[in-house]
Amino acid sequence: MDDLQSEKEQIEEMKAWWVEYRLYIISGVLIAVGGLLGYNHIQSSKLAAQMEASMLFEELAEHVFSGDLDDAEAVADDLANSYANTPYAAQSRLAMARLYMDKNRDQDATDVLNELLAMRGNGALKHVGRVRLARILLYQDKAQEVIDLLADRDDEAFLGLYAELRGDAYAALGEIEAAGDAYRIALADESQTVNRGLVQMKLVDLPVAQPLAAAPESAVPEDAEAAAPVSEPAMDDEAGETE
Repeated sequence: MDDLQSEKEQIEEMKAWWVEYRLYIISGVLIAVGGLLGYNHIQSSKLAAQMEASMLFEELAEHVFSGDLDDAEAVADDLANSYANTPYAAQSRLAMARLYMDKNRDQDATDVLNELLAMRGNGALKHVGRVRLARILLYQDKAQEVIDLLADRDDEAFLGLYAELRGDAYAALGEIEAAGDAYRIALADESQTVNRGLVQMKLVDLPVAQPLAAAPESAVPEDAEAAAPVSEPAMDDEAGETE
């Protein structure tokens, strides 16, 4: 505003400006307040869902620890259906896989871990699930499936574990050289995720591939001459005539 204007003129201009723009200002304030309330409501709902899922997961953990399979399955299903977008739903798959293995139901454990790998997000938990699934597949003598599962998996935090499991799979398939290479990659991992002593033992215990022996160039069976047919001497026509 012009400093030369009188105070009264300034007040009159402010009143006129307010009359003209008050609806826009009020609407903007209401929208901002509504957005803030909506955001707070959403955040409160998310927090409440997280707390409820956490309580359910604690209940699931108790059932897993005590071996109550039926109760554990019911809670895990509740987590999967009602709180699918929380990390607790993913963790419940890992917990159920452990319980299924304790009950000697390895195929159920495989199925529930595949459910985890099919979920969105939860990258770190998926790495854990993939490692456990690979071990179960090795237990099921499905070494090639382990190779396929771990193909192109080079996450730095799990590099050594993945390499060790690939080594186990290659060894089971009789691919000794590939197994040795994988074990050496695992040993090169400086993290604490790999049992280096165990991997070293696996590497040392690998059988040595034996090259095929070449046959001698002029190998002849000892009784070849005896077995060879003896040709009759040719009869001289004149010698065969009687005088």
